[in-house]
Amino acid sequence: MDRHYENAQAIIAFLEKHPKVEQLIYPFHASHPQYKVAKQQMKNGGGMISFLIAGGHAAAIRMVEATKIFTLAESLGGVESLIEVPAAMTHLSVAGSQLEVDPALVRLSVGVENKDDLIDDIRQALDKA
Repeated sequence: MDRHYENAQAIIAFLEKHPKVEQLIYPFHASHPQYKVAKQQMKNGGGMISFLIAGGHAAAIRMVEATKIFTLAESLGGVESLIEVPAAMTHLSVAGSQLEVDPALVRLSVGVENKDDLIDDIRQALDKA
């Protein structure tokens, strides 16, 4: 779990500065509305990171299809790094309803691989988005 958290922190530091990331969604980031609650409840955050990508749904799809280390998957549990576009995958059945998620949302399940390799993979995928 410590490696998940450490890798997630490195990826968040990268994503929060990237011009194609419109909004970062991670409870252990100071910008999150429940940041204080998360800090009270847990020692560290986990490896689940979500963000909205500039360019909408098409950019999100291009990004997830371009990753080489992150594997496109609906199930986001494991030690390997996984990625998904919830609007096109896990939340497709709620499209058009009040439960609909933003089509530009990308979700990462950060694994325990080398953090520099993971960041390089995200960087090159965002460049193609």
